[in-house]
Amino acid sequence: MRRADEEEYRQFVAARLEPLRRTAYLLCRDWHTADDLVSITLGKLYRHWRRVREAENLDAYVRGMLTNAWLDERRRPWRRERSVDELPEEVDLHRAEPVLADREMLLDLLGQLPARRRAVVVLRFYCDMSVEETAGVLGISNGTVKSQAARGLDALRALATNPSGRSSEEWA
Repeated sequence: MRRADEEEYRQFVAARLEPLRRTAYLLCRDWHTADDLVSITLGKLYRHWRRVREAENLDAYVRGMLTNAWLDERRRPWRRERSVDELPEEVDLHRAEPVLADREMLLDLLGQLPARRRAVVVLRFYCDMSVEETAGVLGISNGTVKSQAARGLDALRALATNPSGRSSEEWA
């Protein structure tokens, strides 16, 4: 990479690092994984900077790279495993009333959505991307974005009003 290109890349990364971290956190809900996703994305961006910097909407393109990195990471088998210190004697079917701030509750609710639906909701409503931009980033049709966004919002509303209700698989 030429020195001028590298300086341009560094300026872009310096200006966008924190928003990318927050977006990654909203997707995966873990700061360590979010940092990993941002690192993966920035590494790919560095390798292809000369071509990518010409994109019509560079920020949207990079958010798409980040979202795709997260979706790829979700497909890895070891990401589906959760370790606990002790197995519970019984399954608690009733969730306690939320005692956390609204932001924390929203993050918990987002975490209950299926991966693709969560990606659509985050890109559409947190990143303020249009239907067309979201469809382009995720490689799906505009209609799929609209239906996934509507179903995601319905699921979030239902979970917010009935936190001990149905699981996210019932909305898949």
